[in-house]
Amino acid sequence: MARVVASALMAGAGFGAVTALVNAFSFRSQDVESRAATVSGWSPVEIVSVLLDAGWAWAGLAVFMGWLVTRAEKSPFGVGALVLGATAGALALFAATAAYGVVEAAQEGGPVSSWYPSENAIWWITSFVFGGPLGAVGACATRSGLIGLLGKTTVPVGAAVQMLVLPPGRNEVITTIGQVIVWAAAATAVGWAVVRFLAAGRRRARPGSAA
Repeated sequence: MARVVASALMAGAGFGAVTALVNAFSFRSQDVESRAATVSGWSPVEIVSVLLDAGWAWAGLAVFMGWLVTRAEKSPFGVGALVLGATAGALALFAATAAYGVVEAAQEGGPVSSWYPSENAIWWITSFVFGGPLGAVGACATRSGLIGLLGKTTVPVGAAVQMLVLPPGRNEVITTIGQVIVWAAAATAVGWAVVRFLAAGRRRARPGSAA
């Protein structure tokens, strides 16, 4: 459990810090007041910022950590594995929120100690309310069969839906680039998961194969 806690906190802190740094660099590298930037301006770092700061990316962090720690600990699937995954997911989002706040406070030139009051309480609550279930989904992704398929496709499907319902970016060019990248990656991930699922089903259906 100590390894799980340490891994989740380190990964979450790294993700939050990198996201805050990329957001700050993206904002400073663009003249957002200009007409060109408003209508069609974009840069690679801004695309990365849009993708990292999306809700699906933060959800993906929790799912990934749930998958990673469960797989690394070689936990048999059951209540214990779900608890392990949920713990990792919640802690990862908690650490990411904290690190994002610290880096953002430092970027704004204020004392680093101001990071805590700068964070709205809803983000702390969200870290645990959603981080736990998402981490458990990650634990499910280590499984084969339908449960594993649902676990593996949760993030790509969610990302694709978010790009449709809440498209990213401040202009049409950024929105289009973000949508194309996410939809292509989501289709690839879902396709890979489905192919693996069908292949495993065919192996189980062969005469003499292990149950």
